[in-house]
Amino acid sequence: MERVIIASLFAGSTVAVLTTIGIVLSLAFESFRFFQMVSISDFLFGLHWSPQMAIRPGQVGASGSFGAVPLLAGTFLISAVALAVAAPVGLYSAIYLAEYASPRQRNVIKPALEILAGIPTVVYGFFAVIAVAPLLRQGGEAVGFAVSSESALAAGLVMGVMTIPFISSIADDAIVAVPLSLKEAALGLGATRSEMIRQVVIPAALPGIAGGMLLAASRVIGETMIVVMAAGLTANLTANPFEAVTTVTVQIVTLLTGDQEFDSAKTLAAFALGLWLFILTLALNVAALKIVKKYREQYE
Repeated sequence: MERVIIASLFAGSTVAVLTTIGIVLSLAFESFRFFQMVSISDFLFGLHWSPQMAIRPGQVGASGSFGAVPLLAGTFLISAVALAVAAPVGLYSAIYLAEYASPRQRNVIKPALEILAGIPTVVYGFFAVIAVAPLLRQGGEAVGFAVSSESALAAGLVMGVMTIPFISSIADDAIVAVPLSLKEAALGLGATRSEMIRQVVIPAALPGIAGGMLLAASRVIGETMIVVMAAGLTANLTANPFEAVTTVTVQIVTLLTGDQEFDSAKTLAAFALGLWLFILTLALNVAALKIVKKYREQYE
């Protein structure tokens, strides 16, 4: 029986590894076909994204533009806005729930926060289009700013609200898991409650907090529906959050929507974008893990 269980566990882990390898190889193979048609330098450093290819030879616009820099800029811009909202709110709410809230308050606030994680993203998109975008546009007009009806700011704000539960829940679990003896020792040495949280609890819970931040960043980078509805489909190279932008995931969905032939650069560009996004997120995760390993404090 023990051998059967070990074999089952090994088979499960092997399936996970092989699935990952298969996904990477499929992306790499199709991306290689794409880069045979489009220069990799044009893709990585090009400043214009217009993948519309002509159906007939000699048609106007027969060669599209596949510069991915505007997509990267839009992804980073919306992600930055979302994390600027979700990171402090999620972390502060986790600290309050773990260290200051009474059990009665915790039993009310924590489920209310986690309800946000269960709301479909299309509902957040409707909220961004109906409420947030018009409010930003009216507020911008009041102070003299031109705010587009579809903007990175509207999408980022709503996406940040959606991401709060991911950071709050994981950070709360990490803070609660800090041994009580460490907190009591800090208070016994004369530290105030806020000093104890800053100098003992946060460093001890840093790996869990960083994990929540990474999960939130991955969710933000991979979000599509809110961006489509609130930020638009325009590949615009800008750092202005009041303008319309698009992201890598939105363009992947756009390129693979409808009947497509997998022998054109337009369709194969989706695989190149997927491989590029995979490498980017992998690098971010590796860098974050190294930072956490280097700076976290070790407690017995």
